[in-house]
Amino acid sequence: MTTLLETCRAQCGTLVEQHGLCDTLVTVVATTLTPAAAIGTPCRQDFPILQGRERMIEATIHGARGQAFTDAPITFAGTLRDVLTLSLTENATRAIFVATLNALLCHLRLVTDTVHCKGDAPEQCAATMAEQARGTGARTVGLIGFNPAIAEALVRVFGAGHVRITDLNPDNIGATKYGVVVGDGRTHGAALLNAVDLALATGTILINGTGDALLQSARAAGTRVVLYGVTCAAVCHLAARERWCFAAQSGGVVRPGPA
Repeated sequence: MTTLLETCRAQCGTLVEQHGLCDTLVTVVATTLTPAAAIGTPCRQDFPILQGRERMIEATIHGARGQAFTDAPITFAGTLRDVLTLSLTENATRAIFVATLNALLCHLRLVTDTVHCKGDAPEQCAATMAEQARGTGARTVGLIGFNPAIAEALVRVFGAGHVRITDLNPDNIGATKYGVVVGDGRTHGAALLNAVDLALATGTILINGTGDALLQSARAAGTRVVLYGVTCAAVCHLAARERWCFAAQSGGVVRPGPA
């Protein structure tokens, strides 16, 4: 079965050809960002990137920036043609591909919000996300990939008894977060999807290799899944998947206006 990222790679290749970038030496550089550079200095300090569990990489194409979270950050320099030949079977290369895809679509102005929000904006985004979830009419909501700000906001709006959470971090699995016991994302994903009306899934499912199985389980359960964050910006655009991200920054090049 063709994976979601493989489908996006084919679409990416078409875009590169259509815009005359195939034989152009477009430099793609992915640089591991420090936590402060990635999300600033928010009031709360329990985001995974601040605890060393994840890192943000950033790809640039002609000054357009695209970011992606990963637990396997590596640096890369090459051309778009090189990126299109990367293996998509490992977290490190999937992250390079996804970040590059974000930068490419930002460069082509098909997607703009490809840079993570900073400071207290993640808290504000989480509050908006919880209200948006309530506006869907859902009574029970799932969070796939523990994000402390979003988890807290969902519990505040829905109540702990109406929130389900799964994660891959062993330190979170089995722990109680805001009154909710965190399940193992490797084994409890299908159960979560069968128990909720709406699931919010981190875009890093595209990086860690769990995305295709998760989306397949959601289809089987008939559960609406919304991906969130900057990581999934380009993939959601190409795959016409629903995405929520309410405070991300533009990754585009700021060009001076007329004098």
